[in-house]
Amino acid sequence: MRRIAIVNSLRIPLFVLCAVAFYAVPVCGQTWPAKPIRLVVPLAPGGPSDLLARTMAQQLTPALGQPIVVDNRTGAGGTIGVDAAAKAPADGYTLLLIASSTFTITANLYSKLPYDARKDFTPVSILAAGPYMLTVHPSLPAKTFKDLLALDKARPKDLNYGSGGTGTGTQMSMELLKLKTGLQITHIPYKGTGPMLIDHMAGHIQVSLSNLIAALPQVETKRLRALIVTGAKRSTKLPDVPNFEESGIKGFDDISGHMILVPAGTPKEIITRLHRELVKALRTPEVTARLENEGAEIIGNTPDEAAAIVRADLDKWADVIKRSGIKPE
Repeated sequence: MRRIAIVNSLRIPLFVLCAVAFYAVPVCGQTWPAKPIRLVVPLAPGGPSDLLARTMAQQLTPALGQPIVVDNRTGAGGTIGVDAAAKAPADGYTLLLIASSTFTITANLYSKLPYDARKDFTPVSILAAGPYMLTVHPSLPAKTFKDLLALDKARPKDLNYGSGGTGTGTQMSMELLKLKTGLQITHIPYKGTGPMLIDHMAGHIQVSLSNLIAALPQVETKRLRALIVTGAKRSTKLPDVPNFEESGIKGFDDISGHMILVPAGTPKEIITRLHRELVKALRTPEVTARLENEGAEIIGNTPDEAAAIVRADLDKWADVIKRSGIKPE
């Protein structure tokens, strides 16, 4: 009798254990994704980052079987949106789309940020990138980059260049160019690329380094003159304009890229699936045509490759900011 009592006493906890296991299987074994995914864009709607995010969301939604909801989190130079993504659960339901230059420059330009760019995120892929283009006003007697260097030496600190603001990718790339070539050109920051280009076309700004797509219409209409482009090869949009390598400036292959990141600690299998679907989306005829029409280069590299580039850029911009003495506005 005692043996039967002992056995019976074990039945209840065993039953409870089985029941818990039975009900836990659907939760623990759910295939990602099982609910809508948030894609954080730390900029206002309508810009290049937002448009790319919405293009990718449209492609990923049917591929993943769940809605991809674009969440524009603006403010504080983009840091509010980045911080929101950093503090989200690492479960694959929050993604961040941001320009790689913005992410890596901001991490070095501001001493106090609510997140750690090196520790709080895992890159999934750099989606696509576009070159920068160095332009001059037609009134400036410089037809090549060598002409500009000679003019700068003849008129030290007399020339100026404009950018979309302090800490932007174009300003940092221009400061890197100054360090590499000895240019003594003066920086004039604007509140956005649009206002800067207006003054550039009017001749108030002599030189600028802009995203190729932003300045291409002005070059095509002869209101600005293109001297050189960044990137490992010439742009298909401006095949007659040399790149920096051809002009004797080694290692200057900066391009403006957008990437997808997830909070650190996101399961590897989720990152692998997400990367696979991102690459498929980039290769669809609609996305390929749109990006190539804008002069962008489709990349879609692996998480490890993207992470290596982000680490290198974090180190590079830390050095440029230190050597040039740039301070946030």
